[in-house]
Amino acid sequence: MTTTTEAIRTRTVIVGSGFAGLGMGAQLKRHGDHDFIIIERATDLGGTWRDNTYPGAACDVPSHLYSFSFHPNPNWSQVFSPGPEIQTYLQTFAKDEGLLPHLHFNRNMDNARWNEDEGRWYITTPDQVYIAQFLVTGTGHLADESYPTIPGLEGFTGEKFHSARWDHSVSLEGKRIGVVGTGASAIQIVPEMAKIASELVVFQRTPSYIIPRMEREYTDGEKRLFQRNPQAIEDLRSELFWGGENTFAQRRAIPRFLAEGKKLALDHLAAQVPDEELRAKLTPAYEPGCKRVLISNTFYPALQAPTTTLEASALGSINGSTVRAASGEEYELDVIIFATGFEATEPPYAQLIDGRGGVNLSEHWKKGMQAYQSVAVSGFPNLFSINGPNTSLGHNSIVYIIESQIEYILGAMDYMSATGASIIEPTPEAEEAYVEHIQRNAVGTVWLDGGCNSWYVDQRTGRLTLIWPDFGYAFRDANGTFDSEGYELRDVPAPAPATL
Repeated sequence: MTTTTEAIRTRTVIVGSGFAGLGMGAQLKRHGDHDFIIIERATDLGGTWRDNTYPGAACDVPSHLYSFSFHPNPNWSQVFSPGPEIQTYLQTFAKDEGLLPHLHFNRNMDNARWNEDEGRWYITTPDQVYIAQFLVTGTGHLADESYPTIPGLEGFTGEKFHSARWDHSVSLEGKRIGVVGTGASAIQIVPEMAKIASELVVFQRTPSYIIPRMEREYTDGEKRLFQRNPQAIEDLRSELFWGGENTFAQRRAIPRFLAEGKKLALDHLAAQVPDEELRAKLTPAYEPGCKRVLISNTFYPALQAPTTTLEASALGSINGSTVRAASGEEYELDVIIFATGFEATEPPYAQLIDGRGGVNLSEHWKKGMQAYQSVAVSGFPNLFSINGPNTSLGHNSIVYIIESQIEYILGAMDYMSATGASIIEPTPEAEEAYVEHIQRNAVGTVWLDGGCNSWYVDQRTGRLTLIWPDFGYAFRDANGTFDSEGYELRDVPAPAPATL
């Protein structure tokens, strides 16, 4: 990189401005630490909710739980917030918490390199270098879109784009549209496309379990109550959290709870899809929770619209405007929308980080993502990862996990200040022991033994690398308070004496 600007020195560089990055910045400020910078590759903050602007985008975690406990919003419009409302919440949050001066936009991290002699991270962007004691990644699992490998894709004569990079310049009214995928984004997109497409083809490789969406708007009276009485929000958050925790028994594959979860989904399917042949195509052949359990009241009806076809196989190849499914069926399309997920198990940012001795993080993670206490990596001093390895929940709010990790990182920083250490790094033994404990705990869960292939599992090794295989509260108990056990703390090496 060539730059004429002087390097910026700061105590902490945070990568990403979604819930993780903004939450870390806000708590640093509340902690009295204003010496940090949040670098963001885009032109605005918001992460997932900035990027995913497709029609129908909404959260599948209740609004009052999918927000910071220390910055509640009494004015959520409904139980499950639409995407633009969450984006507005994050923008307001950043302003209220005084984060705007700390945000550096259009600063894509090209490389982060640990300098052992100085005990500092050198973070390189296209036009700026940052030097920091601490590097905190908050990029999450849903940052970099994933495309399937489809022969002939580049030669498709129509329009094509990913759901996370929605092209609003493309006119979709009256078009022949294909949606590839039937996951969390697709089940929100399909009902909207069914309203406007002349023909809609939905390519389903594997069906999902879908349960009813218990949606409603909050009344003005409820909003006034939340405004006047913050405890009412706390009580609702607690109710929602423990309601989510009660569903974890399904993920542990406890027969009674697994059967109850399956019945809820299959009853919903039967109630909404009377046609036996279509219902058979939409019935999963694995256990609920092995893949993400989805919520929708509109997806199944959209599939039964007269202009909609469910193609129960993957998109196989493309020749001009003709697309061929794995089943052999062919369709003429004007637009293809890929709702095919993200690079989650092998996050691209890992290729950009070089730790002690020049070891690349992606090399360290060649058998799957891993981190001690799900936050720190051996060989990568003063690096903390929020919403990284083994942090996702299949049954509750990721914001709860993010807040737990932020508290842990603050504790580590406080401990270093109290002891005078400037470098912290987990030992290889501590990291391996922690990871082995998680893998043992994952045995018998639906994620490993539920009969499906999912993005929760690293396909290279079969290890569960994204999900925390326990209750949400258990994550906070184990990883919400810093403990120096398992870490090596040291000072920056003293410079060698000058020779005469």
